[in-house]
Amino acid sequence: MSENIAVIMAGGIGSRFWPVSRSSHPKQFLDILGTGKSLIQMTFKRISNLFDKDKIYVVTNKEYFNLIKKQLPDLLTENILLEPALKNTAPCIAYSVYKIYTKFPEANIAILPSDHLITDELSFGECIKKGLGFVSKSNAIVTLGITPTRPDTGYGYIQYIADEKNSDIFKVKTFTEKPTAEIAETFIQSGDFLWNSGIFISNVKTWIDSFQEFLPELHELFKAGKKFYYTQNEDYFIERSYPLCTVISIDFGIIEKAKNVWVIPSSFGWSDLGTWRSVKEIATSNENGNVVIGKNVFERNSENCLVFNSTKGVIALQGVKNLLIVESNDAILICNIEDEQEVKFIVSDIKEKYEGKYN
Repeated sequence: MSENIAVIMAGGIGSRFWPVSRSSHPKQFLDILGTGKSLIQMTFKRISNLFDKDKIYVVTNKEYFNLIKKQLPDLLTENILLEPALKNTAPCIAYSVYKIYTKFPEANIAILPSDHLITDELSFGECIKKGLGFVSKSNAIVTLGITPTRPDTGYGYIQYIADEKNSDIFKVKTFTEKPTAEIAETFIQSGDFLWNSGIFISNVKTWIDSFQEFLPELHELFKAGKKFYYTQNEDYFIERSYPLCTVISIDFGIIEKAKNVWVIPSSFGWSDLGTWRSVKEIATSNENGNVVIGKNVFERNSENCLVFNSTKGVIALQGVKNLLIVESNDAILICNIEDEQEVKFIVSDIKEKYEGKYN
């Protein structure tokens, strides 16, 4: 009997949400939207409606173990996979796949990011179930492609092949990384391109076959851990093996090379919440177009601003427009909201000057 299993990837550091997102307490553990729940808590709750809780795994950096235990008390400790180093998504997924295979050799596995927003959970669940059903009967990798609403240059794109025989799941033709504005506009007009959500579904044997074909070094590395997984020696094996992993994404390492990738066109209110600006686009604005997350924010004659206050202090806006204002306990970010992509440069300067204090 095949088991349906979810793997939540939660090892990123969320550097674009500085200063509230730090390496010690990154984006996925923050209440970015002011809902009272962190992004990973929202993800876990969403997934818990689709998978048995003992079939949900989380892969994260070993430094975040206590955060995971605190925020996800229902998650089994043995289902927390701890990475000793940041190696991108391919090693992260390989670790989870090879571990799961030792216990569930017939499993169907859905891989999901921990820090995305999904508003239509019913539609999301239907897509996940459809993908699980498809891969349980075929040697395929299924991804969920988001029906684009605008020619966004911040997302990767998936082109699919229309097939009247199967109106729900389509063969993938090409993947394109973040395009220029002109190319993105062309993609939208063509009607056969979707945004890449970073959600992947396949059966465990197909995952392993894919690693063996496209990333043989990772295959051999994690295959050798068979006798260690689910034992007290697992951490020792991972500590020794993980530094040997190539730094590579699952997209570049497997998905963009494989010929058996299919896509489900989806519309379930998705955002990867990649930037502060994306938060502003999603959150509810007041009558002046301002988005305020947190307490003790006062505004007069101010328009089109995003204010995030994670402290007990007061933030007052008077006669300003188009600003991003983010306050943490030890740092404040203020910039024109149109220039938020440039913030990484000044943040780099700050970290260099203070030798990582503000990482």
